[in-house]
Amino acid sequence: FDDGPTPGVTEWILSILERYDAKATFLVLGKHAELYPDPYQKIIEAGHKIGNHTYSHQKGWVMSLERYLEDIDCADDIVRSDLFRPPYARVTPSQMRAVAKRFKIVMWSIVSRDYNRKLSPKKCLRGTIRGLKGGDIVSLHDSAKSFRNTSYVLPASLRYARENGLECKILEL
Repeated sequence: FDDGPTPGVTEWILSILERYDAKATFLVLGKHAELYPDPYQKIIEAGHKIGNHTYSHQKGWVMSLERYLEDIDCADDIVRSDLFRPPYARVTPSQMRAVAKRFKIVMWSIVSRDYNRKLSPKKCLRGTIRGLKGGDIVSLHDSAKSFRNTSYVLPASLRYARENGLECKILEL
C-alpha cells in the first residue's frame, strides 16, 4: 500500500487484512506518518511491514539528486526502514544508484490503478487479479483518492487469492 497512512482508510485496510489473515507492506509518506501517528502505529502493531515512500511524494525526476535524497532522508528519520519505493516509480538513473546504496528498492508486478478515478471498481479488480500468481507484488493505495476502488478491490482480491491457494505476506527482500 502506497501513500498512507490516511486516517479512516488505514484502519479500514487493516480490518480487511485481518479478516483475511493477510499481511501487507505499507510504503508510507514520512509527512503522513508524522501527521497521523496513530494509524501509522496501528500498521506496525498489526505486524505489517513499513517502507519509505519519501517524505512528501515528490516527482524525483524533476529534482536535483541532493533535494531528492533530502526528502528521502526526512522520511527515513520517521519511517526507519530498509525498503524504498519511488513515487510514480520514476527516478533518474543517478537517483536510482544513490538510493540503491542505502535501500532495497521495491517496485511491483501488478499495479491496480486504484488511484484512477476514471476506472470503475470492477475494471480495477479485473486488472488486478488477471494473471495473479504467487510471488506477485500488487500495488494498492492507502489514500482517500483511491478509496472508492481500493474498498472494492482489496476484499475481492483477497477472496480471489484465498480461493486460488495464494497467501498475502509482507515483503521479505
